[in-house]
Amino acid sequence: MDTDAVHAGREDFATLGVHAPPLDLSSTYPLGPLDAAAESFDACARGEAPTGSSVYARLHNPTVARCERAVAALEGTEAAVAFASGMAAFTACLLAVARERGHVVAVRPLYGGSDELLASGLLGLQVTFAAPGGVARAVRPDTGLVLVETPQNPTLGLVDIADVVAQAGDVPVLVDNTFATPVLQRPCEHGAAYALHSATKFLGGHGDLVAGVVATSEARARALRQVRVLTGAVLHPLAAYLLHRGLPTLPLRVRAAQERASVLAARLAAHPDVRRVHYPGLPGADPRGLIGRQLEGPGALLAFEVDGGMAAVARLLAALELITPAVSLGATDTLIEHPAGLTHRLVDPAVREANGITAGLIRLAVGLEDADDLWADLARGLRAAAADAGRLRAVV
Repeated sequence: MDTDAVHAGREDFATLGVHAPPLDLSSTYPLGPLDAAAESFDACARGEAPTGSSVYARLHNPTVARCERAVAALEGTEAAVAFASGMAAFTACLLAVARERGHVVAVRPLYGGSDELLASGLLGLQVTFAAPGGVARAVRPDTGLVLVETPQNPTLGLVDIADVVAQAGDVPVLVDNTFATPVLQRPCEHGAAYALHSATKFLGGHGDLVAGVVATSEARARALRQVRVLTGAVLHPLAAYLLHRGLPTLPLRVRAAQERASVLAARLAAHPDVRRVHYPGLPGADPRGLIGRQLEGPGALLAFEVDGGMAAVARLLAALELITPAVSLGATDTLIEHPAGLTHRLVDPAVREANGITAGLIRLAVGLEDADDLWADLARGLRAAAADAGRLRAVV
């Protein structure tokens, strides 16, 4: 993994005579002979790489293609397809299967944007929401896709990918692997057809790009490229350049952030003003033994609950001096957010509550700062959250 992260997608650098990833900002390309250009255009329309000229940046871009090869190598798949955002990538997967089968099964909880898109009916799909153990009962003859996140957003629950794949039968399974990254989990090795990332997060890793990518087989990738060509959901080459630049440090960043998250999770679990901590690495949080079998480790995200609802959460966030209140995750700095009020705000309140997304739940995306500094900031926030309830206690 460490070696692939550094070298994948750079196979042509020696031929090009470069050391850093080249950035191709062309919006259009010289065609050359017309018949050869027409064949390149046809290849792109089939979802294949052009045989000659790239023709037009909506069809193909060399910088994007190198980044895609790198992600595919990390996920252990034949191909990867990059999009302008994680939601664009998710939408493309739904559109690719909807042409033949218009029903999908989705395992909740999901990222709020994904849940909202499915529940809205915007794409004309029929959706059945299910628990991890209810996938087999939810699958129908017209089911084209089963969707799952693991670890789940924002409650960090773990789902057994192989079990979901077995329940799905011949229906392809898409796993949102954003939280784990290929450093900790490679879904396609457990039978999934697609591994999806909001590459805005850990893959990019520096909070300076928006991107989505789907790792899959070449045959499925062709269908996704066709959707991308038709919808224009192409990743800009500058974002692809930044994404490729971030991949060499991905294993180091994920493991370092995971180490800090484990420390903070244990301290939060022992704090008297924390009702509950959600983190796969805590005792009892992985009853199926997926860490070590499916996951290499518990990851760099955690969630915790405080009493007092949104008012207490607001006091906690306002008291922080080091940790940044912001949505997103996977950057070098630690981010904290309130799912019920932000990322999952548009999800039906009853659905939120049923899936453990309470008014007092806070999601923490741990970065690379010193663990003691982060803890001091969290302790400051917890004191503020508890103060007006008369529950101010000594910080553990």
